[in-house]
Amino acid sequence: MSQEGLDKIKKELAEALAQRPVISAAIAEAREKGDLSENAEYESAREAQGLLELKIANLQNMVAGAKVLDSSQLGTDKVQMLNRVKVENLLMHKEMEFTIVGESEADFSNGKLAATTPIAKALMGHGKGDVVEAKVPSGILKFKILDISF
Repeated sequence: MSQEGLDKIKKELAEALAQRPVISAAIAEAREKGDLSENAEYESAREAQGLLELKIANLQNMVAGAKVLDSSQLGTDKVQMLNRVKVENLLMHKEMEFTIVGESEADFSNGKLAATTPIAKALMGHGKGDVVEAKVPSGILKFKILDISF
């Protein structure tokens, strides 16, 4: 994971933690309205609290297990995590460029491709000039690696 990705997760965790008092207040307010067995507001607030706690636990696990990659320690001779890769789709004769990132950072519309995708898996470990095949749901795609950078 990049430092940018870890910072994004930490920010999301802080925002989720800030929601705890808001939900607790909503539960207290709903509780004051009487019979809890027929109180939809109370049930809704409790459900929101459960979802928030699950989200917080997942984010805390992600932060605890995060391994930040130092781009200065990585090379550009072979495709690896955090590399910016420029490829040519040989079937469509179209150039594409993306950065290979961890799954939590993936955002294809912004050029960030998860390392767990078939295309990224096919590119990993290959060098500039190599032609690789990626098996995707629509069939087999062939890519020529044009450039590897940071």
